[in-house]
Amino acid sequence: MSAVAEIPVVVNPPASPSWTQRMSSLDKGQRLRLGAVAVLVVVGLVAAVMFNRQPDYKVLFSNLSDKDGGAIVAQLTTLNVPYQYSEGGGAILIPADRVHDVRLKLATQGLPKGSVTGFELMETSRFGITQFQERLNFQRGLEGELTRSIQALASVQNARVHLALPNQNGFFREQQKPSASVLVTLHPGRFLDRAQIAGIVHLVASSVPELQPAAVSILDDTGKLLSQSPDGNGNQVDVQKLMYTQQIEQQYTRRILDILEPVVGKDNVRAQVTADMDFSQTESTSEQHRPNQGPDSSAVRSQQVVESSGSQQPAQPTGVPGATSNQPPVAAAAPVNGANPAPAAANGQGAATGAKRESLTNYEVDKTVRVTRSSSGAIKRLTAAVVVNYQPVTTEAGQAPVQQALSAEQQAKMLALVRETIGFSQERGDSVNLMNAQFRDDSVPVVELPLWKQPEVIELARTLAWPLGLALFGAILILGLLRPLLKSRAVEAKGSQLDALEADDPDRPPLLGGPVAELTPTESQVRLEQARQLTKQNPIAVANIVKTWVNGES
Repeated sequence: MSAVAEIPVVVNPPASPSWTQRMSSLDKGQRLRLGAVAVLVVVGLVAAVMFNRQPDYKVLFSNLSDKDGGAIVAQLTTLNVPYQYSEGGGAILIPADRVHDVRLKLATQGLPKGSVTGFELMETSRFGITQFQERLNFQRGLEGELTRSIQALASVQNARVHLALPNQNGFFREQQKPSASVLVTLHPGRFLDRAQIAGIVHLVASSVPELQPAAVSILDDTGKLLSQSPDGNGNQVDVQKLMYTQQIEQQYTRRILDILEPVVGKDNVRAQVTADMDFSQTESTSEQHRPNQGPDSSAVRSQQVVESSGSQQPAQPTGVPGATSNQPPVAAAAPVNGANPAPAAANGQGAATGAKRESLTNYEVDKTVRVTRSSSGAIKRLTAAVVVNYQPVTTEAGQAPVQQALSAEQQAKMLALVRETIGFSQERGDSVNLMNAQFRDDSVPVVELPLWKQPEVIELARTLAWPLGLALFGAILILGLLRPLLKSRAVEAKGSQLDALEADDPDRPPLLGGPVAELTPTESQVRLEQARQLTKQNPIAVANIVKTWVNGES
């Protein structure tokens, strides 16, 4: 009996077809589906790139009025230029690469119209311009320059200047004086104090020839006159006085809170103080005269003494003219030294007069001149209102504290503390009122938001929504269209491979222990199967046959 040896045979797998062969093997429907998938993928990628691309926006114009802003937005819409607003809405943003182009196009249309034009108007003077037009351009240029200077102030947002410049003529006896009006719009929360208003007035008055500061009027955007009237009797409210009053009230309120909060606790006391201030300035002059003093205690201002010595004058003739009345005078009887005797008639012929002495003394008048000027900003009256909350009191151990009103003694002590704190004065007419009441608790309880309602989570979801959406879209395309297409293609390729294997004629012996490739066994396979059965049934005989082959015996 001859033995048959089994030789293992390695079957090479068929080479995988190329992409071109696969595409050529697809039918028309499969090619259309594959093309649609490719187009959708490309469109999705382009859309992702376009939506995720954030163009760089820069400021086109800022600080525009509503009218200019609306006109500019309308022109941007006409020009198909995308625009955005800044966070505060004070500026218009457009793509950075189109800023200069759009500005030039808007400038040709005169936008924005709110721009201030100064003396550059004089540079574009046309030939043949009249004197009136030249004077009008000069006035407009001067108004624009003044507007620019006023807008340079930190508190001024916008300004307009109107000048009234009369035509000066040498034939008029009385020339009309120029005047000016200024309208200012302030930034929110800003104001102009008296010094700044005076500075604007003098700026305008110094820029126009023969313009007096009294002829300059300044108004705000509410129509309130900020400058003094031409007669100097302005009755506008001084902002500095209001601020000083508020500062005094806040200072006294802070004092009350500082003295009561350590006693009743923080947020358990409310206080308001109203101060009546006296900003009037008064000046008084008094002159006082003291009573006359004695000569020793008086001050001599001037003194004049007049003295005249005595002389004997002849008696005038009296009686009937004749020899008796024409007699010569007798000799003098007064001594050379000594006091003058009393004047007497000497022999009836004459009269002797004594010495004369006059003394005039002027004394200084004692007077006192006192000038009193009262300070501005004195406190005329203080009014304070204080409200104190109920205090928590624990009734029993383990129970929550209960709000309870203060006793009359405690309220009296707190009232005394408040009066001492603000410097209470009965003569000044101060008033302090303290009330004990329970405060209302209007606080809203904090509700714990779920995770999906928290702003941070919502913002994170918005940020990740677009990338996750693209990923989901790609997964749907791959799993819904590409995967079934590739799977059907693989099944078709496997079927064609089996057909090719069935068409081949296997002349070589099968693999050792391998499955039978054909359904109908060949003659060699039958003999091989019989040899296997013989080996299983009679292994000794098979061993002897192999031994005979090894020994070379026939």
